[in-house]
Amino acid sequence: MPVSTDDFLGELRWRGLLQQCTDEQGLAAHLGALPVVRGDAQPGGRRAYVGFDPTADSLTIGNLVGIIQLARLQRAGHTPVVIMGGGTGFIGDPSGKSAERMLLTPEVISHNVRCITRIFDRPELLDFGVERPNRAVILDNHDWLGKLSYIQLLRDVGKHFSVNMMIQKESVKERLHNRDQGISYTEFSYMILQAYDYLHLFEQHGVTLQMGGSDQFGNIVCGMDLIRKHQLQPLFDTGSFRADPNTHNQQQMAMEGMQPKYVFGLTWPLVTKADGGKFGKSETGAVWLTAERTSPYAFYQFWLNAADGDVIRFLKIFTFIPVEEIAAIEAAHTAEPGKREAQRTLARHMTELLHGAAGREHAEAAAKALFTGDIAHLPLATLEEALASAPATDHARAELEGQGIALLDLLAQTSLAKSKSEARTLLSQNSISVNGHKAAADARLTAATLLHDKVIAIRRGNKAWHITRWA
Repeated sequence: MPVSTDDFLGELRWRGLLQQCTDEQGLAAHLGALPVVRGDAQPGGRRAYVGFDPTADSLTIGNLVGIIQLARLQRAGHTPVVIMGGGTGFIGDPSGKSAERMLLTPEVISHNVRCITRIFDRPELLDFGVERPNRAVILDNHDWLGKLSYIQLLRDVGKHFSVNMMIQKESVKERLHNRDQGISYTEFSYMILQAYDYLHLFEQHGVTLQMGGSDQFGNIVCGMDLIRKHQLQPLFDTGSFRADPNTHNQQQMAMEGMQPKYVFGLTWPLVTKADGGKFGKSETGAVWLTAERTSPYAFYQFWLNAADGDVIRFLKIFTFIPVEEIAAIEAAHTAEPGKREAQRTLARHMTELLHGAAGREHAEAAAKALFTGDIAHLPLATLEEALASAPATDHARAELEGQGIALLDLLAQTSLAKSKSEARTLLSQNSISVNGHKAAADARLTAATLLHDKVIAIRRGNKAWHITRWA
């Protein structure tokens, strides 16, 4: 059955990204109640937000699910709101954590927020263009949380929270039962701050939907409950949404059925791998969304190496490839999985999405060179990226002077041969290449052999590489 990108919930359901919804039928009606970005109705559709924690100066591909969801929402005609946790980052979300987080300094949090913000400002992801009625919005919750006094928070927010309820939340209960770790009052209070975020965004920016991973469902519901409890207070007496001239006034809200009780929560499943391994990890560690942390080549390789049991699911979760096209890719992959066309499609799409066409071409060129062995033309940075996971050894450059060093002797010092005897056998079998070229049995390496005057790359067969560095 065809799924339209205008049907936000329908597309999420098809892609396996709709796990929990506080009121799916009500949300569907809410999202479809206004003609969005067309006619004389309020432009920009509904507003939904996802929060991002600035615990590092980049985000990982686990966070990419939330970014993609906001992008899908915008493509469906609604307004995505990105919340940077510059305020909640002072506390740290205990969800999914087995121990207390290390507290970051204000300077580090501010730096991380600035660095992470760059990730979102890509037209392939979110459109912040001022001419677009449903242009994306990015806010830092420190702007309002930082102004709250402790007394104000306890009086206006804390009184609406039952401690009995709070200790039943999975993020708290698991830590409470672990006597070695426990949970501090600081992290225990995190859900109150996140709930206040939703209240503030509802009041000041017209946000009526909070989205997140399934581990955030309890926090999301807390925010909804806080908004509903505040209905008993005159929140709208002075005119709602004064901070945002594009939102409805109180009369418009009443006419369109957007009363304070109409707030929603939606979550998607946490991404896992078919073999039970942790998603988002490569051989060299976490896969990040910025080139400074994970190069375009390494990013491309992560997706290219997706298992057959994962690749179609990843295409659904992470890409904007249409439903019909994914169905065709799945059929072709099922018929001939050895061609790995599904993996190549995934790698190309994701790398261009995060690193642009140039980054994708760079990654593909490096991958091709590594496969063929024709690495001599690669820039040094690309060469080092492509062979980052290969074993390496350091050697004295003086050994390359004069007639240089015999390849036979060098091989025995690398991971490619255990002894001179094995090295001699490999050379006689024509199994060794140097810098992409087959090496003779009596080959000697000199300074002229160096690539970029620094390294010599040796390969055994088609896959086993070893890097020698000369200083």
